[in-house]
Amino acid sequence: MEISGRKALVLGAGKSGVESARFLANRGAIVALHDKREVETWSDAARGLKESHGVGLISGQIPSWLLDQIDLVVISPGVPTNTIPARYVDRKDGEVIGEVELAFRFMKGRIVGITGSNGKTTTTTLIGELLKNSGIKTQVGGNIGTPLLSLAESSTDETWTVAELSSFQLETIKDFRADIALCLNVTPNHLDRYESFLDYAAAKHRIFMNQTAENVAILNADNEVTATWADGLKANVVFFSVERELDEGLFLRGRELVCRANGKEKVLTTRDEIYLRGLHNVENVLASLAAGLAAGASPESMRETIAEFKGVEHRIEFVAELDGVSFYNDSKATSVDATMKALEALSEIDGNTVLILGGRGKNAPYAPLIPLIEASVRALVLIGEDADNIESQLKGHAEIIRAGSLRDAVEKGFAAAESGDAVLLAPACASFDMFGSFEERGREFKAHVGNLEAKAASV
Repeated sequence: MEISGRKALVLGAGKSGVESARFLANRGAIVALHDKREVETWSDAARGLKESHGVGLISGQIPSWLLDQIDLVVISPGVPTNTIPARYVDRKDGEVIGEVELAFRFMKGRIVGITGSNGKTTTTTLIGELLKNSGIKTQVGGNIGTPLLSLAESSTDETWTVAELSSFQLETIKDFRADIALCLNVTPNHLDRYESFLDYAAAKHRIFMNQTAENVAILNADNEVTATWADGLKANVVFFSVERELDEGLFLRGRELVCRANGKEKVLTTRDEIYLRGLHNVENVLASLAAGLAAGASPESMRETIAEFKGVEHRIEFVAELDGVSFYNDSKATSVDATMKALEALSEIDGNTVLILGGRGKNAPYAPLIPLIEASVRALVLIGEDADNIESQLKGHAEIIRAGSLRDAVEKGFAAAESGDAVLLAPACASFDMFGSFEERGREFKAHVGNLEAKAASV
C-alpha cells in the first residue's frame, strides 16, 4: 500500500486514531485527525501530533473543501461507518478503511484473530500466553488496548500476532485475513449501534470472510448463531463445546477438557487445574487450546500455562474480602449476557450476590437476568442513566437499591450484603455516562472497596 503523498483523514482521536495518524504521517502522508469533541478535550498524545508530525487537528464539522481533497479515510472503531465524511470520500472513489485493515497491510508473520460478544480479552490474553510459553514469538494487541497498527513494525516473518477484534473493527476490514480466526459466541450487544441483531452477527462473521482452505476457523458449537456458520466457511473448522462430546473438536467431559481428532483423543487439562471461575471460562480455555494447537503450541506447555493463568483485570476479578463479604470487579460486563455469565460464575459461592447494575444502556432487554436474580441475588444496586429502565424491568424480583454514584453503590452494596455474600460490579451497560471507559469504572470500584477496607482497619 503506497502512503507517501496521500491526503488522509483519520476519524476519531482515541488510541486507534492517534496511532493511525502517526503511522500515516511517518510514511509521508498529509494527515488530518478529526473528532467531534473540542480539541482542548483530546489526549496529550492526540494534540501533540500537530507539533511532532504536522498533523492537522479538526473538531466539529469537517468543511466540504477539505473532504474534496481527501483520498484515504481511516475510521477508528468507535466511529460509525456511515458517518458523512466516510460516505462522502467513498462516493468519490477514495479509500475508506479501518485501523485494523491498515495494520494488516503492513503486518508480517501470522495472525490469530479473536472475536465474540463475551470473553474476547480473557481468551486473547490466554492465547498470547500459551503461544509465548511454548517458545513461539508472539505479540498481542487490537481491541485489548494496544492498537494493532502499533505492532506492525515489530512483526517479523516468524511472529504470531494475537488480535482481539470487535464488531466495530471488523466492519471496516477489506483484505484482512487471520490464519486462525475464532468466534467465541454471538449474543445481543451493541443494539444501540446496529439496526438488528442479525446486522451485529454479520459484523462478527466478517472475521472469516477472507480465509482460505489453508486457514483455521474456531467456532462455539453451543452458541445457536456460531453453530450454523461452518458450512459457509472455506477454512478448516474446529468446534468446541462444554455441553456435549464432539466427534471432532474440543469438549468438556466431566471435569476433563478433551481434544478428539482423527479418531484419537487427548485430555489437555481439567477444570480442577483452571483458576478462572465459571463455565464460560471453560469455553474460553477450550477455544484458546484449539488456537494453541492450530498454531503449534505444545500441549504440555499449554497445560502448565493454564494452571498458572489468573485472568485479566476487570473480568470477574477478585478485589477483597471484608467481614466475610467478597468483592468482585467485572466492569467489562457491558452487556446483559456478560452479566449473566458473571452471576453464573459466582453461583458457586455459598452466599448470595449483591449486584451493581447500570450505566449507559444498549437497548437490550434485562429480562434474561430474572432467573439468575431470583436464584442467587440478594439485592440490586442501580446506578447511571439506565437505572429507571432497569428498575422497570426487574422490580419485584429482588430488593432494589438506588445509588447516586459508584462510591454510594459500593457502600450500599456492602451494607446490604451478609457474611458469605459477594458484592459484584457487573453493570450490563456501557460506562460512558459516568466514566471514560470500563477500565476507569473498574479502577474506581476497586478504589472504593479499598476505602472500605481502610475504614474497617482504622476502627
